Order: sequence, then C-alpha cells, then structure tokens
Amino acid sequence: MNLVPLLISLRVASLAALLSLIIGVPLATLLARRTSFWSRLLDAFATLPLVLPPTVLGYYLLVALGARSPLGAALENLGLPLVFTWRGAVLAASFVALPLITQSARAALESVDPDLEDVARTLGHSELSVFFTIRLPLAWRGILAGIVLAFARALGEFGATLLVAGNIPGSTQTMPIAIYDAVQRGDQAMANMLALILASVAFILLVSIRRFGQGLGNE
Repeated sequence: MNLVPLLISLRVASLAALLSLIIGVPLATLLARRTSFWSRLLDAFATLPLVLPPTVLGYYLLVALGARSPLGAALENLGLPLVFTWRGAVLAASFVALPLITQSARAALESVDPDLEDVARTLGHSELSVFFTIRLPLAWRGILAGIVLAFARALGEFGATLLVAGNIPGSTQTMPIAIYDAVQRGDQAMANMLALILASVAFILLVSIRRFGQGLGNE
C-alpha cells in the first residue's frame, strides 16, 4: 500500500490550515462588528471561495499564477514556482479553506462581550493588548473549530488542487487525486481502500481535536 499520497495530503492540509489561520484571524478581526459597505464587500470576497465551484477557483488561480502571468513569471524568476508544485497545492487548499476559518473566527470574536473590551481600554490597554488578553482568550473555541474545519476541508480538496498542482505522483498527488486516479484506471479495490483510509484519518483527527478542545475547556 502506497501511503505517499496520504503523507502529502496531511502536509498540504496542515500547511493550508496554518496559512488560513494566519490570514483568516486578522481578516475576521477586521470584519467583526463592522457593517460598512467596504466591510460587506470584503466579506463577500472572503466568502466567495466557499460558494464557487473548486474547479472555477482553481482555474482563476491557474490564470493568476501561471508562467504567462506577471506574478507567475516573477515567482518563476525567483525559483519559487507555484503551478504544478506542492506549494501550489497548499495555496489552492488554503483558498478553499479560508472562508471556513474566517467565518468561524468572526462569529467567535463577535460573541465576546464588548463591555469587557471597554473596561480593558479604560485601564489603559491598547487595541493589540485588548485583542490578545480579552478577545482571543474568549474566542479561542470558535477559532479552534475553524482550524478543524479548514484542515478537514483542505484534506479533502480535489478540484482546485488538481488544476493548480496537477497529478504528479510523489509530489502533488494527494489522497483525493489518488482516489480519482484509481477510479480512472478501473482499480476499484484501490479506490475503496484509499477512500476508507482518508475517511478514517479525517474522522480520527476531528474527534481527537474536539476531545482536546473539550479537555482544555474543563481545566
């Protein structure tokens, strides 16, 4: 049994969840409790990958990052190509997973009592200090839920990853792509086995992270 696609999927999903966290939490903080036209527009753009078909998102990423685009050409010159590399797989999975962590973190941040923040400000705390001492500790459960959802979504990503990173065994062939490849070859037994492994890994990780979160909450 070749477990390389599983290892690639775990690496891609982990890095995609981390990248989504780095971008999603500041974005959620910016959008929380804001109702201006520009915030609604930004919210729409941040949520767009959630409703777009993954193949459409992958196509736009391919156009934006391909060797013929200015950005793609610049990355090629720097020796950091994204298309048909594992980095491209991470980026594609991050775009798909980003709305999940952004929406979850935003809801958690908006649930924090603003009076607590106002008290901290009257005591001389800066906005950055208020965020790290009040908002983040009270919203961590929602952020953790967003990380779990982002990881699970990235683990199962197929369409955007296939278009941007391709199907290169040992490099960009993730588990969903390996399952698709097995089905195309008519290898039903391999497809069933890979699907069972992917589903089992996703289930175990989700249950473990949820139990970990509950354990922290009970301390």
